[in-house]
Amino acid sequence: MARTRVYLDWNATAPLRSEARAAMSRSFDLIGNPSSVHSEGRAARRIVEAARASIATATGSDARNVIFTSGGTEANVLALMPSLRVPSLRAKSGEAVTRLIVSAIEHPSVLAGGQFDQSEVLLAPVSPSGVLDLERLAAMLSGQPPALVSVMLANNETGAIQPIAEIAAVVQAHGGLLHVDAVQALGKIYININDLNADLLTLSAHKVGGPKGVGALVLGEGLKGFEAVLRGGGQEKGRRAGTENVPGIAGFGAATEATLKSLQPAMARMAKLQRMLEAGLKSVCDVTVFSTDAQRLPNTTLFSAPGMKAETAVIAFDLEGIAVSSGSACSSGKVQPSHVLAAMGVPASLAQGAVRLSLGWETSEAEVNYVLEAWRTLSSVLLRESRTVA
Repeated sequence: MARTRVYLDWNATAPLRSEARAAMSRSFDLIGNPSSVHSEGRAARRIVEAARASIATATGSDARNVIFTSGGTEANVLALMPSLRVPSLRAKSGEAVTRLIVSAIEHPSVLAGGQFDQSEVLLAPVSPSGVLDLERLAAMLSGQPPALVSVMLANNETGAIQPIAEIAAVVQAHGGLLHVDAVQALGKIYININDLNADLLTLSAHKVGGPKGVGALVLGEGLKGFEAVLRGGGQEKGRRAGTENVPGIAGFGAATEATLKSLQPAMARMAKLQRMLEAGLKSVCDVTVFSTDAQRLPNTTLFSAPGMKAETAVIAFDLEGIAVSSGSACSSGKVQPSHVLAAMGVPASLAQGAVRLSLGWETSEAEVNYVLEAWRTLSSVLLRESRTVA
């Protein structure tokens, strides 16, 4: 009899939705290139544009402002460009951004600076709860040339949600632009680029049950100075060359549409399970759950216990049939110290044991109970081993 497996690593990637699988399967039978004008090409183009419309609906944007990419990383790199200019309705209109300010807890693809030279990239600090320090951000922007600011909507490790509308107000008051990495937020909370007042928005398909290797960059209205990084063809209105990944895009659109239809009940159910999970973890031993003082995603729990080692804990959970992670999934499979927790001022002795449990729309109460039962056994072993080593 097969052993029970519980998947609690939805923030790394979500299982492929049946709607996405069906849409991709149908697209495999299309032989046309979406850039061709004949019937076969137009059939492929309709698939791409239908998906583009679905992404636009999910983000409150216009379909003409959605650019498909190979994933969230490419979308981030595409967004972070020095040629961008502030829309004419703002102060210092027409000026190109000369600096990039990113929060200290961003995804590695943002921390790398995109197309900016590293000397032009500045780190903005966060609070112990993992929320951007607005006063420090304002000080970094004040009296300086226009900057592009990049802040993720929801952190992939802690689940902390940033006050993006407030951040946008500060950025725009100083004549800057705002890029929002919404990869981890899509499918877990509602997103509207206009409500956020963002100038650019990054998305990824596999976080919402679409295929891996597909993403999108959504442009805000009035953005100027956007230039293609991949050149060589007129695809995506000349903003990203290369034949579109029709099956991947079809799956992205279908997954996003399915997610949006069931988002409200899914959010409520995940939040209930999150409360149950965290209460259960704390009832066993001295557990710290990070970013509880901030608004968080309803599915994300990053926790640690004194003396615990994340690498050992992840393996132990796996041996019990439970898939969890130590945080970001973008470290080539290695358990590395969390730059997010370091930026929050978490002591290294506690940060080294941080384990992330992330739920999804299919996670059941029975699975959470299974995890908690396993934790009752594992905690005594993991913490006893740490005391023995000490």
